[in-house]
Amino acid sequence: MARKFSKTGLAVTVAFAATVATGTAVGVAGAADAGGDAGSGRSATAHARQAGTHWVNTWTSMPQLTEPNNMPPAPFTQDGKVLDDTTLRQTVHVSVGGKQVRLRFSNAFGGAALPLTSVSVALPAGGRAGASAIRPATFRTVTFSGSASTVVPVGSQAVSDPLDFDVAPGTNLTVTVYLAHGQASNSVTSHPGSRTTSYLLAGDHVRDEDLTGAASAAHWYFLSGVEVWSPDTTAAAVVVGDSLTDGRGSTTDANNRWPDQLLDRLRSRPDTASTAILNQAAGGNRVLNDGLGPNALSRVDRDVLAQSGVEWALVFEGVNDIGTAEATEAAQQRTADDLIAAYDQIIVRAHTRGIRVYGATLTPFGGNDPYDDPAGYREQARQKVNAWIRTSGRFDSVVDFDKAARDPQNPRRLLPAYSDADHLHLNPAGYAALAAAVPARLFHQEPLPRGFGFN
Repeated sequence: MARKFSKTGLAVTVAFAATVATGTAVGVAGAADAGGDAGSGRSATAHARQAGTHWVNTWTSMPQLTEPNNMPPAPFTQDGKVLDDTTLRQTVHVSVGGKQVRLRFSNAFGGAALPLTSVSVALPAGGRAGASAIRPATFRTVTFSGSASTVVPVGSQAVSDPLDFDVAPGTNLTVTVYLAHGQASNSVTSHPGSRTTSYLLAGDHVRDEDLTGAASAAHWYFLSGVEVWSPDTTAAAVVVGDSLTDGRGSTTDANNRWPDQLLDRLRSRPDTASTAILNQAAGGNRVLNDGLGPNALSRVDRDVLAQSGVEWALVFEGVNDIGTAEATEAAQQRTADDLIAAYDQIIVRAHTRGIRVYGATLTPFGGNDPYDDPAGYREQARQKVNAWIRTSGRFDSVVDFDKAARDPQNPRRLLPAYSDADHLHLNPAGYAALAAAVPARLFHQEPLPRGFGFN
């Protein structure tokens, strides 16, 4: 079935005039024929500036302040400086494809300016996530306003120039960065819950086929987004969540979190194959108060509204608010009421930008220490929140993750076959069940109804 396009959401049409230079664009295949680096992103040509195309985020990671135990491993963290004279190689799993890409680097939580000396993209050896080697013929230099280097100010981000690079949907991409002088702070922006192996090696090895002898860490640093120039029939869905969406309990380098498995399912269907799934979750995150990462209410503008090509948002968060609030009847009633009000605020703000918002019910945590209190006040709060999600009519649609994951014989608990050891997180089979519970019809592009956004 053909997908209908509506000019809604955050689809961004970009004027390329400032970034197009002379010369003939060369794709990845051209780079291989030319024997290596085919030049900078400033060579992106007018064939990209066709009607009916826009930038869409194909991958994101939620920026957050790096905790001490998630800093780069020794010797890459020093007193007051990180990654001095260091090459950092990271792989990311893209959702939709395109023939032009650009990267976003975040210094949202950095304590000093972030100087990026050189950046490149390539396809990983064997197409594998977490690979330390690249396919040399696909190596391309990334530029920023025509320069091979850039400095990202404190609290800001840098967006690269468009780069001719053909990336296929549902594949892995390697981004390599060299920092000649490191970042002069121990406050660093990262995404610790990458579930993907990254590599660090002293010296400038951006062009190396493999980073032999490199140290490894299962974290992403600085890189916060990859965008592709795609037809207007391509659109993105953002998932706002916590560790259950960030993938605790999933397999490192396997990309089997529930958003990954949902992406696989959507890609198998012609009517949803052009849907990007953007994972904007972090372990320990809360809706109402800062925890690991800023609270969801405060990060909606950055993580949802400012992303490219977004038409849908799915909110699956709140269990950490319930689990960390005092286990008394009054405290849990207040937490449930505050969560409901927060969800309503997220809906209002997203609707203003033409984004449909879907609510996911909170999954069980019976048997979890410390969330499952003996008196059951937290369970009562979960049930109250879930009842509102299901029946209020405020969300544009509801995804019942509670029903998909709970044990029918003991609804306060996860189904044993789906549960990780802590009775809060899920294993890959459990994440598959969540992915299967999301109706594909939610990602059909359709005109917004009259009056949408008035609330």
